[in-house]
Amino acid sequence: MKNNRAALRYAKATLSLALEQGNAPAIEQDMVAVIDVCSTNQNLIDFLDNPVLSIQSKQETVSKVFSSLSEGSKNLISILAANNRINLLNQVAEQFVVLNQIQQGKQKAVVTSAAPLTADLEKTILGKAKELSSATLILSNVVNPSITGGFILRIGDLQYNASVVDQLDTLKRQLTKTNNSV
Repeated sequence: MKNNRAALRYAKATLSLALEQGNAPAIEQDMVAVIDVCSTNQNLIDFLDNPVLSIQSKQETVSKVFSSLSEGSKNLISILAANNRINLLNQVAEQFVVLNQIQQGKQKAVVTSAAPLTADLEKTILGKAKELSSATLILSNVVNPSITGGFILRIGDLQYNASVVDQLDTLKRQLTKTNNSV
């Protein structure tokens, strides 16, 4: 939790500077690349979290892995390294992308469904999502067969649950409540 707050502070400061300098899109692109690499390479996360390794070796490795970053992103890495926070790089990148998208009036909507979404279903869900949020929505699909059918839509802190499992649980609660009151 403490690291998440620190990552958020670094992301906010980086976004503020990026907006001032007009290079927020370039830094967002870099941060998406960082997220992609970190999500597929647990060894890099473990390397950055290792307290035995020197900050200098961590910074050099990150510089080699992400050699094509913009100047603003390189500065962020230098600041993280100087403050012994380079292990927060992935979290800062995630927070930066979220904050920049909010700044642009965009918001991520996550749809959990039992199967991959079809184009028609995606349009229907996007219509429901627009009822819940006035932001421009970026839809991503997570497949979870355990919900049996339907979908769960999450936009920020809001959640709309139209899954079969939730409907069955609601029916079970109603039947249990009715049986207990008789």
